[in-house]
Amino acid sequence: MNMHKALLTALLVPLGATLAVAPAASAAPAAASVSADAAAPAGPEAAAAATFRSPEAALDRVAHPLRTTEPRGGLADLRPFGRMVGDARVVGLGEATHSSHEFFTVKHRILRYLVEEKGFRAFALEAPWSTGLRLDAYLLRGEGDLKQIMDEEFRGDYRWWNNAEYRDLLQWIRAYNVKHPKDPVRFVGDDGGFAGAELYDKVSAYAAAARPELAPELTELYRGLRPATDAERYVSDYLAKPLAERKELAERTGRAVDLLKQQPGTGADADAHAWALQHATAIHQMTTLYAFDWDDPKDISDAMLHRDRIMAENIAWWQQRTGDKILLAAHNSHLALKTYVPGHYPKVQGGFLRERLGAGYLSVGLTFDHGSFNASGKDGGARRFTVGPAAPGTIEHTLDRVRHRDYVLDLRNAPAAARTWLAAPHTVKNIGATYPGIADAPQIRLADSHDVLIHLHRVEAARMLK
Repeated sequence: MNMHKALLTALLVPLGATLAVAPAASAAPAAASVSADAAAPAGPEAAAAATFRSPEAALDRVAHPLRTTEPRGGLADLRPFGRMVGDARVVGLGEATHSSHEFFTVKHRILRYLVEEKGFRAFALEAPWSTGLRLDAYLLRGEGDLKQIMDEEFRGDYRWWNNAEYRDLLQWIRAYNVKHPKDPVRFVGDDGGFAGAELYDKVSAYAAAARPELAPELTELYRGLRPATDAERYVSDYLAKPLAERKELAERTGRAVDLLKQQPGTGADADAHAWALQHATAIHQMTTLYAFDWDDPKDISDAMLHRDRIMAENIAWWQQRTGDKILLAAHNSHLALKTYVPGHYPKVQGGFLRERLGAGYLSVGLTFDHGSFNASGKDGGARRFTVGPAAPGTIEHTLDRVRHRDYVLDLRNAPAAARTWLAAPHTVKNIGATYPGIADAPQIRLADSHDVLIHLHRVEAARMLK
């Protein structure tokens, strides 16, 4: 397998594999590194002047401390966050690494709050649409065994989701649904890196029941595509096919989508038709992703644009079809309103969602000062990495000088003294599935990238289950 095909295999989860980076310092204004705790002149006028010089002192005035990052216990400290969410229908909650304990437990804690206090009824993850269907069936009806589902679905670079923290989150959803069977919390996989056998079976079952005249043609169009192996092996074998063959397969799955569109459902059949069409669309999303030329840098950029677009489309489809308000979990770089790295990712999921949902989408970034995480090393093996305190001039260095250890901050309502800093480019940690990464540390403007920020002082590596 050539370099770009190997790169794509590593891209099943993130952005992370091509965008993982080590923290680095940028040339930021000296004011950005002035500590709020530094010796300050006494008196109100001097204090006001110090605040003007120090963005962290200004942020300190509006930061809301978090009582804990763990999921259980009282949630009163999240009420300010609830006000920030407002009427948003989709909340994108990011992460600066793909495998740190506190990022996952904060998601669990916020999910609890949004479900219990804000009426959210779906949790979405950077995982294949077919994975989402399996987990949704377990969470709704107890179908299957959670350990087996996680072991089978979270493989390859999706393996970062096979951790104790997400297991606990899923067990909490299941327990909630047992108590609230008529008002359950659902699970959505929004990614296009794999299309499991369930999708082909559901489309075929719909055709057999409601459109038997289409069944033979659909069977022929899907010939040789239904997976008979695990996702990791399937994708590797698929990418080994010649580009012309992969393009032909994508053309076939596109025809299957068009075939279903030509005979829309009506009456009682409308809902079943809509779901079958979405399953067929998910198949086509995967084959289209793998029909790009991974030896051509321009095609790689186009493929990443396709991937972020379809993730946004899948979330928007679910929200509009079901009416569920959704907590969406992914890497900061996917959920940002503007891309962190334009050269590799022309436009990202958060940008597409803002276009489609307007203020109905809220982007929440998660940052940290120092700590550990799991990622793939240069040899491809999973290992634990540790990074020290952020360097002066970086986003995290300034954020960590706010007096709270862990806190949430509404960037949209930041004091004037902090706005210049928020609007200026600064280096940010952006650690994905592979560490160290193959790209330089990106510089972003926080004010343009996220609506809300959660900063954690320290994180520890997540507990992998396999």
